[in-house]
Amino acid sequence: MKAATPQKPAVAPHSRPLPMKVGTRGSPLALVQTRFFLHLLTTFCPVLRGMDAFQEHAINTTGDAVQDRRLAEIGGKGLFAKEIHEALLDRRVDFAVHSLKDLETELPPGIMLACTLKREDARDALILGPDCHDADPSDPFACLPAGAVIGTSSVRRQAQLLHARPDLSIVPIRGNVQTRLGKLAAGECAASLLALAGLRRLGMEDRASVVLDPDAMVPAACQGIIGITVREDDHDLREMLLAIEDPEAKAVATAERAMLAELDGSCRTPIGGHARLLPNGELHLTGLVARADGSFLLKRSAHGDGADAHRIGAELGASLRADCPRDVFA
Repeated sequence: MKAATPQKPAVAPHSRPLPMKVGTRGSPLALVQTRFFLHLLTTFCPVLRGMDAFQEHAINTTGDAVQDRRLAEIGGKGLFAKEIHEALLDRRVDFAVHSLKDLETELPPGIMLACTLKREDARDALILGPDCHDADPSDPFACLPAGAVIGTSSVRRQAQLLHARPDLSIVPIRGNVQTRLGKLAAGECAASLLALAGLRRLGMEDRASVVLDPDAMVPAACQGIIGITVREDDHDLREMLLAIEDPEAKAVATAERAMLAELDGSCRTPIGGHARLLPNGELHLTGLVARADGSFLLKRSAHGDGADAHRIGAELGASLRADCPRDVFA
């Protein structure tokens, strides 16, 4: 993963007892992301080098603990952050590391998103079991046998798969990356889908049978971005984190989260969002809303100056919502 270009020299927080405590989920991917963040921070904050400046606190979240039901059935993706928010507000941790796609758009009072790190590849990857033929990137779903069982608990992925291939059968499959790959190897499904970013961060990119173009499978909003939350009143940490904020990640995350907030969908609503910031500063955003069974799918794009990322996202979200059947958001 490439480091962000620092915006200004980083400084250590003043008069803060060490070690500073960082909250994270305990999955292998979450720990890899946390250690990448801490490496980046010490790279840009030289006074922290050679010190035991940080202490990881792995927090078991409800989203991790309950594996036998879809997230929509137990309260939504915010359950990957609830206990971490509580630890932050209780001052048991000083900051927290999240996969930004799992972070709700409206954070609890007193907590703010202080930093976004350089985006890893946002695309989804199709992982095929032994009974599938090699995939053709130009027609990636043609390799799936008729009536094949596909393992995914993402209603976004499910809706787009069923829209393209109504004959497929979808079964829920949850757990960390290694658990999902193990279930695929055990024959519980013919294929599955995972975020390419997670595979790359775990050094498992070779497990991707084909990387899906965002036109074929619109990614989740903020997929591939690591976000750091802190308490709003912690001005020292907020200043320090500015050194590693990635401007491009901030712009695309702002657009995608603004779109998501405007749509105000639950975890039962299939929503995708993918923004790109071009070298000339123009931002392109694609949004998608669908029914979980794939019978309805609306995809629309917008573009404008990257400085207007929030407005672009909010306007696209409002446009999508206005043209969707009411039952989509039920």
